[in-house]
Order: sequence, then C-alpha cells, then structure tokens
Amino acid sequence: MKRIVRAAAAAALACSLALSAGTAAGAAEAGARGGGADRAAATPLALPAPTGPYPVGSTVLPLVDRSRTDPWVPTADGRRLMVTLHYPAARAGGGTPAPYATREEARRIAEGLGLGGAVPADVLAATRTHSRTDVRPAPGRRPLVLLSPGFSVSRWTLTHLAEDLASRGYVVASVDHAYESYGITLPGGETLPCVACAALDEEGVPGGVVTATRAADMRFVLDRLTGPRPAWRHAGVIDARRIGMAGHSIGGASATATMAADRRVDAGVNMDGAFWEDLPAEGLRGRPFLLLGTDETHRPGGPDATWDRMWPRLDGWRRWLTVTGSAHGTFSDFPLIERHFGLPGPDLAADRAVALTRTYVAAFFDRHLRGASDRLFGGPSPDHPEVRFQNP
Repeated sequence: MKRIVRAAAAAALACSLALSAGTAAGAAEAGARGGGADRAAATPLALPAPTGPYPVGSTVLPLVDRSRTDPWVPTADGRRLMVTLHYPAARAGGGTPAPYATREEARRIAEGLGLGGAVPADVLAATRTHSRTDVRPAPGRRPLVLLSPGFSVSRWTLTHLAEDLASRGYVVASVDHAYESYGITLPGGETLPCVACAALDEEGVPGGVVTATRAADMRFVLDRLTGPRPAWRHAGVIDARRIGMAGHSIGGASATATMAADRRVDAGVNMDGAFWEDLPAEGLRGRPFLLLGTDETHRPGGPDATWDRMWPRLDGWRRWLTVTGSAHGTFSDFPLIERHFGLPGPDLAADRAVALTRTYVAAFFDRHLRGASDRLFGGPSPDHPEVRFQNP
C-alpha cells in the first residue's frame, strides 16, 4: 500500500486528500489478512457519537444557481450544488436514520482514490450516522457554519464534524460543488464526475479558480438560506448575524476566499489547505481566522510556504495550530475509514484525530460566533499535547 496524493500543481502542495490508498497489491494483502479485517470490510462503520446536548436532524437541499455558468461544464443548466444541513433537533427519535453517501458516490470516490479493492462501496455508503432525516429543529436562533470538503471528495467526508457541531447548537451546511468530486449524486440519480480533476491535473488550471468558484457557491448558499424565500422551510432558526465557515484542504483555502468576497461570513477555519490566492490588501477586515494543520507540512518554514505568506494578511484574531502525528486527511472522516477497513494511517490515532478536530473547531466558533470565553486558545494544553501553537 502507498499513500496517494492528488497533485494539482506540486505534490508537496496538493490541494486534495492525502489518503492511504489500496492498490491492487494492497487489496490482495488486505484480503489475505482475513479474520477481523474481513469482518470489518463487510460491516458498516459507525461514526463516533456527537458530544453536544442536542439530538441531530438532517436534510438535503439540491440547489441550482442559474445566474452563473458552471466553470467546468459551461453547457450545464446553471451551477448545481448539493447541500446537507445538520441542525439541533427538537427531540430524539423520529424520522429515519440519515444516509451517509449513495453507493455510486462511495464507489467513484473509493476508486478515484485507489481504494476500490480495499473499501467496498456498499459498505462505505452504509456508514451509520447519528442524525435523523427531516425532523423538527429545536427552538431558538442558531449560528450557521458552512463546510466545504477537500478537492475530489464529497461533503459527506466531513460528517463527523458536521454532526458534532449540530449537537452543540449550530446549523451546519455542508456543500458539494458540482464537478469537483469524483462523484456527486443528484436527486434524479445522475452522478456528476470530477471534470475539474482533469482541468487541474492535466490542463494546468490554477487552484485559484476552485477557491473563487467555491466562494461564489457559498454566497449563493447564504442567499438561499438567509435571504427572502429561503430554500429550507425551517430557515427561520438560522441567525444570519452569526455565520462561520470551515473547510478541509482546498475547502479551507476557500474559507478565506469566501470571507474576502462576502462580509456576511464572520469567522473562518482552514483545515490543512494550501492557499491558492493571496488575500486583498485589506485582509479579512479584522475578522478572526484559525489555521489548523499537519505539523509536518504546515509548521512555519515547512513545505507549504503559503501559510507563511498568508499569515501577515490575517489581520484579526488569529491562531496557527499544528497537530503532531497528523496527516492531510486527519481533519475529516478519513482516519475513521482507514481504521475501519484496515488501511495504514498516520501516527495520530483516529479517536484523537476526531476529538482534536471537534474540540478546536467548536471552541473557535463558540468564541467568535457565541462570545464564549475559553482558555483553549491561550496556549498549549496538557489535555491536548499533540497541538502546537505556532508563532511565526
């Protein structure tokens, strides 16, 4: 087995997922292990339970922005987005368990990442979540957090974080961006391919096209969730004065692009994403931003120089944190998938990866969208020794 990095410009600055990939030889090796590995491959993964006090509801919103031409497929009927909303539910139970992914999405992403022989699509798609479909939201006005996934993968790779934030009282909108994932299934059953993958890898299209496009996508999502005639019938629970955005990989870089383009986004998090475009001279106009990344790649002076370059332009409250023993996929669901299917992973255990990601992302939004006081960002914590505070 080997670790596959989809390189958009250079391997060291890959904009997408670095994941332990199952080659044909690796798949044969996994099959030869037998016993517990075989049972895991046939049993769906269960995501870790959310840590907040609320049960979680979930609904899927298909959106189409016909005011724009899709940059990857100009003949498409507008710019298509698939949005999963997670939110605090009024009570536990009711509805049906929310699905994780469609089988075709799981198949295409597993194959695209070289995992087809080690990760059965039907088993991955059947991953058990902790949310219930279309149940009534808990009363109250809630902050909104937008989530954007890594390049070539889908919104459901951030489900453990989305469910946890919802259980803590946030409405979370996880967005799939058309033609930027190996597989995005639309309501009618059509599954869109990753046209942008070839555009970046083979045609030399810069990653900045992705971040700018995603910024426009997020502006449209905000319009449809907080504007007149919202797309979600429960949109009244969203407090449009408190909006944040987090993303993984190029989705994290898209958080700064979105904040630069849209003053409605109050706070942002980049989880291990290289920056493809510099911020304008006015920076983020004083709004807070968190950098949370791998220690190997994203320590000051490390292989990804874009964090060093961008740091002075983050002109509000800011923190630069790196996690010892982590890998690019640490800040998503992939540590759980690696462990469940017996794939090699980084030194940081999956449970710690989940706990650290949930803890620091939630604490950041609690501080900046809810005004909560905390000591977590004051410096290193003995409870989280893997997290290093960088001070370039």
